[in-house]
Amino acid sequence: MWRALIARRQGGTRVLPEPADEAAGSLKALFAPLTEAPSAADGVLVFAHLAQSLDGRIATASGASRWITGEPDLVHTHRMRALAQAVLVGAGTARADDPRLTVRLVPGPNPVRIILDPERRLDDGYSVFRDGEAPTWLVCAEDFSDEPPPGRAEVIPVPRAPGGLDLAALLRHLRARGITHLFVEGGGVTVGRFLAAGLIDRLHIAVAPLLLGSGVPSLSLPDIAAPEDGVRFSPKVHRLGEDLLFDCALARRRPTWR
Repeated sequence: MWRALIARRQGGTRVLPEPADEAAGSLKALFAPLTEAPSAADGVLVFAHLAQSLDGRIATASGASRWITGEPDLVHTHRMRALAQAVLVGAGTARADDPRLTVRLVPGPNPVRIILDPERRLDDGYSVFRDGEAPTWLVCAEDFSDEPPPGRAEVIPVPRAPGGLDLAALLRHLRARGITHLFVEGGGVTVGRFLAAGLIDRLHIAVAPLLLGSGVPSLSLPDIAAPEDGVRFSPKVHRLGEDLLFDCALARRRPTWR
């Protein structure tokens, strides 16, 4: 089943085989929606993932996040990378974790690596800028695009928008460069900005049986006036070892902000 999903992601047959067993059925249920053709007008299917504690924290107050969820969720994240043409993280995640953003735990191709760094806070010492394992694009504000690129990265300027970059403009740019499936891997601020802009098609949230009590909140979003202003949906729930994964079909919906 995994080979069929990878083939579908790469533009092969759109018809997936019937699952041969429970494990294949789980793979199909979780990942087939991530290989569908984009339905949004910008032509990009955007899916995201967060790993959090039961009390809604993605890191401790010091920024430590390895590992809140278990090994099965880490494998799950690598599968999401393999099914994306590009994987995106914010500068804060790059600084805190220095992730390679490659596929190592499952068979599949490495995606293009995109780092959102509006004001060019990162230097060329991070792995994604040096290792050459996959193309790396650094997305910054247009008024910071004249600085030399870090390491091997290509700089992509994007217009500013209130609170950050114009993410809708970024998606249009990515589609023009052939990106149709984008994985927003983190962190909470970056995923929150895509959600606030109504630009997430599908969100996976892995919840660990862990209480931290304090730390970095899972999502950073503007205020709403009442619970009915939020986005309510019927998630599909899967077990990943001791963790629970909530598969949320958002379809570009967003809360109603004040």
